[in-house]
Amino acid sequence: MEMIKAFNERKFPIMMSFVATAMFLVAAFLVCIRSPIDHNDVRVTVEIPKGASFTAAASILSDAGLIKHRTLFHLLARLKNAQQRVHAGEYELSTAMSPANILDKIMMGEVVEYTVSIPEGYDLRKIADRLAEDKLVKKDVFLKLAKDPEFLASLGITAGSLEGYLFPDTYAFTRKMGEKEIIRIMIRRFEEKVTPEMRKRAMSLGLTPNQLLTLASLIEKEAKLKSERALVSAVFHNRLQKGMKLQCDPTAVYGLADFEGPIKKSHLRRKSPYNTYVIHGLPPGPIASPGIESVMAALYPAPVDYIYFVSRNDGSHQFSSDLRSHNQAVSKYITRKD
Repeated sequence: MEMIKAFNERKFPIMMSFVATAMFLVAAFLVCIRSPIDHNDVRVTVEIPKGASFTAAASILSDAGLIKHRTLFHLLARLKNAQQRVHAGEYELSTAMSPANILDKIMMGEVVEYTVSIPEGYDLRKIADRLAEDKLVKKDVFLKLAKDPEFLASLGITAGSLEGYLFPDTYAFTRKMGEKEIIRIMIRRFEEKVTPEMRKRAMSLGLTPNQLLTLASLIEKEAKLKSERALVSAVFHNRLQKGMKLQCDPTAVYGLADFEGPIKKSHLRRKSPYNTYVIHGLPPGPIASPGIESVMAALYPAPVDYIYFVSRNDGSHQFSSDLRSHNQAVSKYITRKD
């Protein structure tokens, strides 16, 4: 018994030393994972590539000066079972964040979001340019997808391109989404806004969905004032019913890369399937993305007999029901301007 007692007396201090060491290591570990590398709030943006391993992600964070003890960071990840739960993408982190906070952020996939506003009346090229500004898409890839028959079919789009179908609105996009996902989001917004009731109304007017969007895009480009949208719509509806050319100026320059006004007479004579000074009826598709107010104007034109309008050079238009009145307005506003 005395030998056992002596052994236990010798063993107890060793055990206590082991427990104390373990507690110290645990405490040191907790301090390390909860302490930022630098209390100065220095913002750092890092990109974790798609398919990157946790080891690669930890190296990126370490190289960016966001974690100091890579081994402890790996241990923390093991304890949280996070090694297979790291999301690729762009992250805005800070040196004032602890390793635990950083790990939680990349586990949750809290990537940087870009707020992007697509104005009404933007065409495909301008939309691509706007998205490319924030490196959300590659312009050439985006434009190629916008006319890819297989991709369009997967979206339920029967038109020849996505022109007019990317709804103008404010979006929150991330760089990890890519071109296809961004397009799908914009198409879903379009489908939410252009309701089945609107499509039914278009059918009652003898317009296919594509023709509705085409007409709405012409209204969008011509009507600078919301109060005039229904009036511009009436002019186009009346002209279509009378078999007159629509003579919508923006159609004459559609498709010209980097065009900046003014529109010249040579543009009006330009041979193009979209130029309504040359063709009869509507163009084969939209020339821009119309807002919902222009869509509604296309569906509900004002009950007037106007068939002409001319700019007053202040954003508004002078509307006329006959050629004589129109010529007088042209003389007043256009000839005087020239």
